[in-house]
Amino acid sequence: MPERIGFVGLGIMGKPMAQNLMESGFELVLHNRTRRKAEALAAEAGVQVADSPGEVAERSNITITMLPGPSEVERVFAGEEGLLEGAGEGSLLIDMSTSSPVLARELVRAAHERGVGILDSPVSGGDVGAIEGTLSIMVGGDEQDFERATPLFEAMGKTVTHVGPVGAGQFTKAANQVVVALTIEAVSEALVLGSAGGVSPEKILDVLSGGLAGNKVMEVKREKFLSHDFEPGGKVEFHRKDLGIALAAGREYGVALPVTAVVYQMFEALMARGRGGWDHCALLTLVEDLAQREM
Repeated sequence: MPERIGFVGLGIMGKPMAQNLMESGFELVLHNRTRRKAEALAAEAGVQVADSPGEVAERSNITITMLPGPSEVERVFAGEEGLLEGAGEGSLLIDMSTSSPVLARELVRAAHERGVGILDSPVSGGDVGAIEGTLSIMVGGDEQDFERATPLFEAMGKTVTHVGPVGAGQFTKAANQVVVALTIEAVSEALVLGSAGGVSPEKILDVLSGGLAGNKVMEVKREKFLSHDFEPGGKVEFHRKDLGIALAAGREYGVALPVTAVVYQMFEALMARGRGGWDHCALLTLVEDLAQREM
């Protein structure tokens, strides 16, 4: 009998991920804090809605979560009517949120006490990757649990990598978010500097993309940089949160992250300017503010 899949969290990323699972033939049970979002998707796809995370876990063999951050993950997993309360022995919980590696390792102990498997499986690729089913998925947990979940991951992503025990997925995602943030900031500085010297931003991106400075950020975010249309894929407020997770992990494990700390403060400055809901490549606007010129 096919396994029934629960899905909790139907935001910018979660909704298309759940849709890709349904289009791949998986039977889903949905829950979202704002119930109407779950009901709208359920009506569209003919699937079930549960009243709580615990009810999702009761009615599912495998439950996936896609939540904003560590506080939501802890509440959904360990809170009243949470997943750990509803999950039966032999079931599997998969957190695909960007969360804390320290929290992931706390949750695995509680899960294993109940005979429940757990994977921390954050993703990279943004809303476009979620919609197109091309996410990069980095998975921490037991090999057996990873193999069980692989068909689900393959319905949502293009690159699926088992990176180590529980917590390793979140450490890998923290590393990813550090690189993405620092790259966005570097590209922003390059664009403002070049444009101040009379070089068109289009030409700067063309030239940099063909050499050692080439990177995925310039490819994916090119039009946002050029148009100043910061309709979000990855939001400033969420990337700020992700860098906060990386910095907290650095403190926990004794790793200095000096430039990450600077870019974290730049995201803080964007938040103070009311740009928290903008796309994270709006770091460009802060560099422009500091230079007192728009590229």
